[in-house]
This record gives sequence, structure tokens and C-alpha cells, in this order.
Amino acid sequence: MKVKNIAATLEQVARNTPNAPAIIVPWQNHSVSFEELHTESNRLASGLSRLGIAKGNRVLLLVPFGIEFITLTYALFKTGAVPVLIDPGLGRKNTLQCIEQAIPSGMIAIPLAHAARKVFTQAFRSVETCVTVGRRWFWGGKTLEQVKKSGSADFHPVATEANDAAAILFTSGSTGPSKGVLYTHGMFAKQVEILKSSFGIQSGEKDLPTFPLFGLFSTSMGLTCVLPEMDFTRPAKVDPEKIIRPIQDYEISNSFGSPALWNTVSQYCLEKNIRLPSLKRILMAGAPVPGPLLKRFDRILDDQAKIYTPYGATEALPVASIDRKEILNETWTQTEEGRGICVGRSVPGIQLKIIKITDDPIPAWKEGLQLEQGKIGEIVVAGEWVTQTYFDHDDANRLAKIVDANRIWHRMGDLGWLDDKERLWFCGRKSHRVISETETLFTIPCEAIFNLHPKVKRSALVGVGKMGQQQPVIVVELENKSPALTSVEREAFIKELADSGALHSHTKGIKHFLIHPEFPVDIRHNAKIFREKLALWAEKK
Repeated sequence: MKVKNIAATLEQVARNTPNAPAIIVPWQNHSVSFEELHTESNRLASGLSRLGIAKGNRVLLLVPFGIEFITLTYALFKTGAVPVLIDPGLGRKNTLQCIEQAIPSGMIAIPLAHAARKVFTQAFRSVETCVTVGRRWFWGGKTLEQVKKSGSADFHPVATEANDAAAILFTSGSTGPSKGVLYTHGMFAKQVEILKSSFGIQSGEKDLPTFPLFGLFSTSMGLTCVLPEMDFTRPAKVDPEKIIRPIQDYEISNSFGSPALWNTVSQYCLEKNIRLPSLKRILMAGAPVPGPLLKRFDRILDDQAKIYTPYGATEALPVASIDRKEILNETWTQTEEGRGICVGRSVPGIQLKIIKITDDPIPAWKEGLQLEQGKIGEIVVAGEWVTQTYFDHDDANRLAKIVDANRIWHRMGDLGWLDDKERLWFCGRKSHRVISETETLFTIPCEAIFNLHPKVKRSALVGVGKMGQQQPVIVVELENKSPALTSVEREAFIKELADSGALHSHTKGIKHFLIHPEFPVDIRHNAKIFREKLALWAEKK
């Protein structure tokens, strides 16, 4: 098998454009070139190897996104070790569960995380080698500076094969407990290749990533990564000026971000009459992207600029994609009628099928699973960059993987259908469907009907009661929360929602409506609605 190490992409870029800036942190007035990033990660890799971190070791990386995070991740790739990456916003309980599940033997972290290690000893019991990024307090191990000083810049990356473990990335936990997704070096390399080819990304562009993983992809693709000043766990709360200013100052051409972030930024741009002509490509993902949000960019970007809304997940990214103009010109009116959200055609190299909906494991592929075109079912995918397994989680693997003769199909856990142009339409999470005594309802098609009401910011379909006997409930978040609706206004508003639902066959059976002050959302993109929490809230109401 061909030997690969994802860190080789950085070495290649450093060889081709050694003096080009790799990472710029404007608000710290600091930057590193590709040669400096390559050399520094070599030095750290060498020092970590001398500390005993070796190929296959799982190393917990609890460091804020920035130059040190990116440099350390490449250093770990070069040693052949497997960085374990967990979203910092998951909360203490979930984070500790992720750590315990990953069984790391090493830990590179800021002082606060090491202090937690001394308190929550059970979760960290497997950790043997510790490195502190910053000042070391009352615990053992080395500091990052000591590791760096002990290392050598002429370190040669450990030889790895394409199917060797490269990293464990934990899911956001937006639809259940977080799971560790095992990536290999070959998968990462193929992902970088497909991102460049699918979206026309060119080395030498400047990128503003608002999601940490894409900062790694940026440098691997030869893009200059300009880091915004923001809390990466709260993209919806971003200060728009801190996104707009670096785009203008550095003539950013590419950016990845959640619809929640771009909602905040685009509203500010329209209020202040700000245009962003340097942006020629935005990748907007993490949750369904509303048509009205895409429409705003007519007045912000140049006409030839692209906004893609790629569909995928931690386990498989990208799967499908579509450009905003195709959405606005062809598919959004159908979305508003309740047909789902079109997420485009599958990217080259991905095999995609729609299968019958079931909550049971499907151990092996068999004839009769696949549905005919136009039928709503579960989305399954296979491809070189589709992850094959969760780390040490047999139950999750049984529910999410289907073994075929020469491939493994990953069950996305999402529902959708294919149109006659081979475009995929997303209809919501499988676990969020509502099954009453008479019908099965899907979240995205139902919610679309009620989202059209001018007072509705967003809505969520939830089920109250036992599966198979659920009462469908529409929970809405108001566009304007103040002043609060009077009882008369509330009654009139709910009647208007019920009247809208009665006009469509798939929503006419919904009789219950509730108003929620502010929807709970995921920590990664601030855009996925926690319908499980809303369902519990609705049940109490």
C-alpha cells in the first residue's frame, strides 16, 4: 500500500512557497510562514518523540485554536501519533466522557485542562505523558518550551500507510452522545484533494476559517490562514467587525462558516452598507441554510462569487454540494412548499443511495434496501474519505455501518430523497421524525411551512408521547421577542399557524403550537436545533 502521511502536504507547500504566510493572527500582530510552520512542527515532533510519544499513541490535544494548535497537530501527525480532538464547548460532563472513551496515553494541554486532570482522575487515568502549553503548576511532565528546545528541525516524519490512524475527531453531540470518529492518513489526504477540486480552491489564496478543522485544511491546501478573533464555540455571537475587518484588510478570497455566523455578519453588512468584493467563495455548512440568508449576499458579494452549501458530517465530508444561485433560481420555492432542502449533487468519488427507514442495525447490504427515486428514506454513502469506524464504540458501529462486498456504507442518520436531476434533498434527522398513529412526519418539510410566517424566526417539529402514538407539536421562536405577545395576539398568531398548516397535506394533522423564548442549538455551529431538548420542554407544557 502506498505510504502516506497527511503532514506531507505541509512539507510540499513549504517547499513550493517557503516564505508565503501560512498563518496570520492579526489581533496578535503575529504570523508564521509555511517554512516556519514546517520547521517548528518538525522541532516539536522531534521533541515529542524523545519524550516517548510514538506511532499509534493517542494524544489528547486541549489547546485553543491558533498557531500552537495547528503546529502541534502537524507535529503529532509527523510522529505518527493520533491526536484526539474534542470541541471545547461540549461541557464538562460530555468532554470527560469523550476523554474516557478515547483512552489517551498522552496529553498536550493548557494549564486549566491539566488542573482538571488532577481533579477528574477517572477520565484521565490512561494518561502517562503530559505536556503543558504555558506555565506548569503543581503537576509533572514537560512544558511545550522544554519539548521544543529538546527537538531538532531536521526530523523526518514517521512512515505511515494510507489506512493508518491519523486522528480521532469527536462529533458535536447534537443528536446524542459524542462519538470518536477514526480518520486515517489516506482519508485526510483524499479529503484535501477533493475539497480543492470540488470547490476550485487554489494554493496562494487567503482563507478565513471560522471552524478549527478548516484551519488545518487551509494550510494543507496551501492557503494563507487568517485567524479571526472570535469564540469558536459561539459563532452566532461573533462580533461582525472582527470578521469583516480581516476580510477587507487581507483581501480574503475564501471562508468557511456556519449559517448562524453568516446570518450575523450579513445582517450587519446590510445595515452598514458594507460590501466584501474580495470574497470569491464561501462554504456555508453545519445546518440547513435558509434561502433568504443566501439572497442577502446579492448586495454583499460580487456577482461571480460563489456560495456553496456542502452537505456532510464528521464521518463523511463533503458528500454533496450546490451553489446558492441554483438554490435561489431552482430549488428554494420547492423548499418553501415543504419538499425538503436541496443540498445538491454528490461530489465526485462519493456513492450515495437512499434506503428504507429503520432504526435497527443493518449488518450487511442486501437487495431490496434501496428505494426508488423520489421516495424519502435514509441517506447512506461510501467513498475513500468516508470514515469506516468509530473508535472503540461497537454499538455505534452496528447502527451506522453496513458491510458490502468491497465497501462499507455509512448511514448518515439523515433522511432525504433524490430528484430526477440526481440532486439530494435533505428532510431532517432520522431520530427527529415524528410517528403518530396515522402518519410519519419529517422535520424540514413540516417546518418550512411555518417558517414562512413573518413573525417566525424558526420552527421545530417535535413529538410528544410514545413513538408510534406521538402528538406532533410545532415549537416556534419569534423573530422579534419584544414586546411580548399579549394573550389575544398569541391566540391569533397560533390560529394563523394552524391555518397555514391546514393548507398542506403533510402539515394539516398538526394541531399543537408552542412559543419558545430561544431555541437550544449545537455548540459547533450554533445552527442545529436541539429538538430533543425542545421535545422534553414541549412535553412539560
